[in-house]
Amino acid sequence: MTRVPSRIGIGLAAAGRPAYITPSRATDLGGGRDVEQLRSLTHDLLEAAYAGGVRYVDVARSYGRAEEFLAGWLRSCPEIEDVVVGSKWGYRYVGGWEMEADTHEVKDHSLSAFSEQYQLSRELLGDRLSIYHIHSLTPDSPALGDRALLRALSTLRASGCRVGFSTSGPRQGEVIRRALELEVDGRTLFTSVQATWNVLEPSAGPALAEAAGNGVTVIVKEALANGRLSPAETDLAPAAMAARALAGTHGVSVDQVAIAAVLAQPWAWRVLSGAVTKQQLTANLAAGALQLNPLEVGRLTALAQSPEEYWAQRSDRAWR
Repeated sequence: MTRVPSRIGIGLAAAGRPAYITPSRATDLGGGRDVEQLRSLTHDLLEAAYAGGVRYVDVARSYGRAEEFLAGWLRSCPEIEDVVVGSKWGYRYVGGWEMEADTHEVKDHSLSAFSEQYQLSRELLGDRLSIYHIHSLTPDSPALGDRALLRALSTLRASGCRVGFSTSGPRQGEVIRRALELEVDGRTLFTSVQATWNVLEPSAGPALAEAAGNGVTVIVKEALANGRLSPAETDLAPAAMAARALAGTHGVSVDQVAIAAVLAQPWAWRVLSGAVTKQQLTANLAAGALQLNPLEVGRLTALAQSPEEYWAQRSDRAWR
C-alpha cells in the first residue's frame, strides 16, 4: 500500500462492535460478527493502516471491544512506538453484542463515570493512551459545569495525558467555544477537540479554525457522514450529489472527495477513516493524494444541509 500523509487516522467505531449506523455492513462483515471475527478484522485493518502511514487511532469505551482489540494489536507489535492513541469516555456500550439490542449505548458524563471508565481505558491501553476525550459533549451536558469533574480532568492532564472532548449535534460550534473557555486554576483545560465536519454539515468549521489557531488539536470525525458520502449509498442531498459529480470529474470515488475536502482545511490535524474493510481503507487513504482547491470545496459546502436537518437525519439512521 502506498504511504499516505499521516493526517489520516483510523477510527474503530464500526469495527469494534457488531452493529453500527454505517451502511452495507451485511456485505462488509458478512453473517459472522462474533468477537474473534471482529478482533481479527480489527487487527488486519490496523496492520494495513500502519503500513499506509496511519499513526493515529481513535477508540472509545462505547465502541464495543475496540479498546481491547487495539490493545491486543499493540501488544503483538512491540516494535511499533509511534502510534498515537485517543479514546473517549462518557458513553457505555450496553448492546450485549446483540444486533437487535433495544439500546446500544448509554450516555453518562458524571464524575463517577469518568473515574470508572478512565481506569478501564488505562488498564487496557496503559501509557499508549495519549488523548482522552469526553464523548459527545452537547450544550446540556453536566460536564460543562461540574467543577469536581473538571478538576479530575485537570489532574489527568497534569499527568501528561492530553484532555479533550468530542462534539455532536447542531450546536457544535457553541459547545466548542464554551468548552475551550473552561479553566481550572487559571489554566485552560482542554487541548484537543474531535468534531463532525463534512460537506453536508460544515457548520463547526469557524469554531474549529479558532480552536486550532489557539493551539488546540483538531480531529475530524464522520467525514463520510456515517456512510452518506460513501460509494455504498446514493444520497440525494445536493452536497452529496455534487460530491459524486466532482468525484467523477477527478476520476476518484466519492469517499475520497469527502476526505480530501477535510484535508483541505488547514485547521484539521487528523481526519478519521471509519473503514471496516481493506478495500475501503485503501480508498480512504488514497484521498491523501487528491488535492481539492478552495473553489471546489466551497461549491460543495455551499450546498450543505442545515445543522438541524443533518442531525435529525443522523438520529434516524438504523443500527445495522
